[in-house]
Amino acid sequence: MTLPNRASRIALGALAVIAVMLAAPAARAELHIDITHGQSQPLPIALPPFPGDGANAQLGQQITSVVSNDLQSSGLFQPLDPKSFIQDVSTGGPPQFGAWRQINAQALVTGQVQTQPDGKARVEFRLWDVYAEQQLAGFAYTTTQQNWRRIAHIIADEIYKRITGEDGYFDTRIVYIAESGPAQNRIKRLAIMDQDSANNQYLTDGRSLVLTPRFSPSAQEITYLSYAGGTPRVYLFNIDTGQQEAVADATGMTFAPRFSPDGNRVVLSKSEGGGSNIYSLDLRTHHLTRLSDGGAIDTSPCFSPDGSKIAFNSDRGGSQQLYVMGAGGGGAQRISFGSGKYATPVWSPRGDLIAFTKIDGGQFSIGVMHPDGSGERILTQDFLVEGPTWAPNGRVLMYFRGSPTDKSGHGGGSRLFSIDLTGSNQHEVKTPGDASDPAWSPLLR
Repeated sequence: MTLPNRASRIALGALAVIAVMLAAPAARAELHIDITHGQSQPLPIALPPFPGDGANAQLGQQITSVVSNDLQSSGLFQPLDPKSFIQDVSTGGPPQFGAWRQINAQALVTGQVQTQPDGKARVEFRLWDVYAEQQLAGFAYTTTQQNWRRIAHIIADEIYKRITGEDGYFDTRIVYIAESGPAQNRIKRLAIMDQDSANNQYLTDGRSLVLTPRFSPSAQEITYLSYAGGTPRVYLFNIDTGQQEAVADATGMTFAPRFSPDGNRVVLSKSEGGGSNIYSLDLRTHHLTRLSDGGAIDTSPCFSPDGSKIAFNSDRGGSQQLYVMGAGGGGAQRISFGSGKYATPVWSPRGDLIAFTKIDGGQFSIGVMHPDGSGERILTQDFLVEGPTWAPNGRVLMYFRGSPTDKSGHGGGSRLFSIDLTGSNQHEVKTPGDASDPAWSPLLR
């Protein structure tokens, strides 16, 4: 099979968005959320339904609902009850800021939805600082009607960025392993959904066991482990075409793949002589380059965001610990020194932290540390928590949590959860059934 063009982008329903910035005062307001510390009081924000004529009235309500849910899910915003609103903004005109202060709103979002002559929707929104009485942001987006959910996520991202100073993460997708069936004979399929659990789709049929899916930097492809054909191998899956293929014509088991930041390579583990070594696979030439060498089990490699280093876990020192080496291999330095075993290192998109799974005294934990091993901090613990993945802004993690089986072998399900970098705002990410091994996409635009 021929690999798809590595420079191409995921179509995502043939989304074509034209964004226009709406005029706003040059002055900067003081409305701001500091997301580097735990947020005990979310920012009160008013989101009246965007008005529109005919079918656009419902579309405006749907868009506003998704924006509201996105912001609330972050734990940083508290959308106010529409029943408390005093001013009716659907008639147009500037906000009556006193009316919004009266209900303790600190921020206000207004907008409208219109149908253009070509049938496309024009969605306009403005973000207001209620106490400073000024516009903070304003954009108009033109796209096809069926892409209204993505427009809502993009608007939520703009609001998040303007008030926190950090990029949002709502216009993203999650790939994960959908699990079903008895604990002794689980069916595991690749599945994909929006970050808010909408638009769930199954990408594989479950006839072959699949594990550890990871997005490419373009979000167009997924690399994963599949048992198709009987031998565990690393595969690529193209989301647009549904095409899937083994990426390395090599003997032995290959597993734990991840893309390089430029998308031209996959770093993976290959079983050899009772152990495993880390290899880099050039997707253009299919050439494998060995990066580690020895009888230890070296696995779970992950590139740093600049592509210069690789974090991995290894038992070369007698117990499973985290190491960092150059992207060309060699010179590995151990970075984990706490009690217990460490696994699944994942470099933050910001480059400042590495997330990991830790097993200590029969308890699983998800934590973070700096790339030199300093500042280790546990975010959550449970019977089984594993598989951390970063939101593209490096401020939120997703992982899966498993439950134990009872004496008769029932139970033992797993679910997805997210948590912010402060250890706050932990909540379940809904899926139709059991789920594991999540991976967060980059922003889609």
